[in-house]
Order: sequence, then C-alpha cells, then structure tokens
Amino acid sequence: MAATIITCKLSLLLSLLSVSLLLGVSSSDTLQNVGAIPPTCKRIECPSYDVIHFGNGYEIRRYNSPVWISNSPILDISLVEATRTGFRRLFDYIQGKNNYKQKIEMTAPVISEVLPSDGPFCESSFVVSFYVPKENQANPPPAKGLHVQRWKTVFAAVRQFGGFVKDSSVGEEAAALKASIAGTKWADAVEKSQKRAGHASVYTVAQYNAPFEYDNRVNEIWFLFDIENEPQTV
Repeated sequence: MAATIITCKLSLLLSLLSVSLLLGVSSSDTLQNVGAIPPTCKRIECPSYDVIHFGNGYEIRRYNSPVWISNSPILDISLVEATRTGFRRLFDYIQGKNNYKQKIEMTAPVISEVLPSDGPFCESSFVVSFYVPKENQANPPPAKGLHVQRWKTVFAAVRQFGGFVKDSSVGEEAAALKASIAGTKWADAVEKSQKRAGHASVYTVAQYNAPFEYDNRVNEIWFLFDIENEPQTV
C-alpha cells in the first residue's frame, strides 16, 4: 500500500514538472492583476491575509489562523466532481443542516485540498472546505460527516486564473505556479513543508464564485507551507 501511495504521488509530481517545462509560466486564463483581491470578497466575507511578496505571476500570502468546516476526504479521479459533491454537503450545512439548525452566511472561497491516494487507479483524495465566518468561528455548528479545521498562521504561494475550473487544465495551472517559484526560497519552503505532516496536500484549489456566475470568475492555486523565520512584508 505504501509503495502505491509513493508511486501515485511521484507520478503526480512528475506530471506537474513535465507540464511546467512545456508551459513555462504562461497560461491564457491567468489573471493579469497579481495581488488583486477577488471581486467576490468585496461582497461576502473572505479570510484575511497579508501579501508578503509579489513575484512573476504569483504572490506569497500569510493567512492568519483561518477556520474551515471540512468534508471527510472524497476519493475521485475528478477534482470537479469531488468539489461538487463536497460543496453540496457544505451548502446544506450553511442552510441549517447542522446540529444547531443554524443558518450561516455564505463566504468565499471554497477550497479543495488535493492529496495523493492509494486508490486502484491512482485516484486523488479531496478535502473540500468552507471558510467559517468570523462570527461563527468560536463555536462552529457541528454536523455529521464534517469537521472543523483551525489553521495556525500559514503561508501560501498563490496563482490566480479565470474561467471555470476544469480537470483538463487545473494541473497545468498548478504546474505553472511550480515553475514560477522554481529556484526561489519559496519553492524550498513548499518542498520542506510537503515532506512534513502539516501540509500533505500537493496543491489546493480555491474557487470564489458561485456555479451560476459567468463573469469575473477568479480561482487560485495554493501551495501551502510553513516557514520558521517570517520574512518582512514586501
């Protein structure tokens, strides 16, 4: 089983690397305003963060202890389908299908953490999460099949892209982010963090728009990581 997990993870990482060599850091869906706040966050609550570095097509953020309500891992070969499944559960949750029968305000983004799996066809494991509004963070309503994640301060290398998230292209976006940070101290920090237990996900996909919104869509690829000595804001 362990050998299968390693093979699946290695296969995914090699795929990201090979695509990054073909793509460089370019993508037709990449949003040009690095560091721009997604328009959705001007309408609904989003987790707060500080931008500590701007790079070529990416930025480095520091998230300050966000709280998430999360699905148990969903096994699937499709990120799109897994996210849809997870989001339906989360939408029911905020509509009052929880132990307190409490309605919760919609927030953004919905994130999908992508982890390697030991499935027979190298399925991925997806943890789909909803950002808990600040007014509910002290005591998020519990619910069957969901659990609370309380992140400590965490850093993220972030790449924005537009349109709808597609299984056929999301790997390319992750590969482009990997290529963008290659050779930097951020790449080293990401690699070290992925080798530790704290952030086992290969990458995280953040989606800010409702499915019925077609204009001004913003999505992001995150590489989550920790660093021992926090750099100064740039």
